Amino acid sequence: MSDSVIIIPTFNELDNVERMTRKVMLLDKEFDILFVDDSSPDGTAEKIKELQKEFPNRIYLEERQGKLGLGTAYIHGFRWSVAKNYEYIFEMDCDFSHNPDDLIHLYLACAEGGADLSIGSRYCKGGKVKNWPVKRILMSYFASVYVRMILWIGIKDTTAGFKCYKRSVLQKINLDGVTFKGYAFQVCMKYAAIRHGFKVTEVPITFIDREFGESKMSTGIFKEAFFGVWKMRSMDL
Repeated sequence: MSDSVIIIPTFNELDNVERMTRKVMLLDKEFDILFVDDSSPDGTAEKIKELQKEFPNRIYLEERQGKLGLGTAYIHGFRWSVAKNYEYIFEMDCDFSHNPDDLIHLYLACAEGGADLSIGSRYCKGGKVKNWPVKRILMSYFASVYVRMILWIGIKDTTAGFKCYKRSVLQKINLDGVTFKGYAFQVCMKYAAIRHGFKVTEVPITFIDREFGESKMSTGIFKEAFFGVWKMRSMDL
């Protein structure tokens, strides 16, 4: 068993799960994968079950009934991973917008660099974004500026979803109090880690827009993040 597990929420990611799995299995460091699938109608879970036979004790699947949201998928994965005693617990998208090669950099930032939470950052020095229209880049960048102004946190990429947590961080945060589902969830988890005094480090990555499948971005998710940051200041995290 590895000391590290990658939580990957899925909904209609049939085009990506096999490519992602094989890429991760070939990395120099050993990572296990936990897929949390929200009843994908395209056969995503069935493909994962096939991969489990090929990679026993490396690939895990938690199936949930209905499309319950990204935040709740990660909370489910966090609880599962802590119970399994993984020391390093990762968040990553399935669509290759996050490069699996960067997993090792995030791991080293925590395992050797002293960080409790490492963030794959688009907006720290060395970070980049590819294949996004300028309007989307500006919206994302200034969303992080907005979050920093309200929460007074020194993180450049506040909405980033590519992260490595030490288990102790997830054991300390009140996961029942984190009720957001989209980008607000990503902001809230970082804010909670900082409020508890954990060391947070940003690691530069190149974010590449997905090649296959559809984006999960919606107006509702954006509104949740815009108004949710005000709520976070008084939440029990």
